Amino acid sequence: MSLNLEQYVSEFSAQNINGEHLLQLDGSKLKALGMTSSQDRAIIKRKLKEMKASLEKARKAQEKMEKQREKLRKKEQEQLQRRSKKTDKCSSEATEGTNEQ
Repeated sequence: MSLNLEQYVSEFSAQNINGEHLLQLDGSKLKALGMTSSQDRAIIKRKLKEMKASLEKARKAQEKMEKQREKLRKKEQEQLQRRSKKTDKCSSEATEGTNEQ
């Protein structure tokens, strides 16, 4: 509807074309859905291309964020392990000092 192609809404609805299906459509499938105008198909294909690019960009950004979170988790875990070792070392030295007295 935002592309001023409201005349196709009923057919797309009747065929249960949702977002996932929409991204799979090509020129011949659009034609089979009753989109006889090559200009209308071109508009849809251009918009689908933009949507796919946008989805890919969002997916890559999500992957990047997940990698950054994982890196941060590993760094925090390493710091905890270092602190734990340091604490263990200090407590064992304190125990040794007590035993010597």
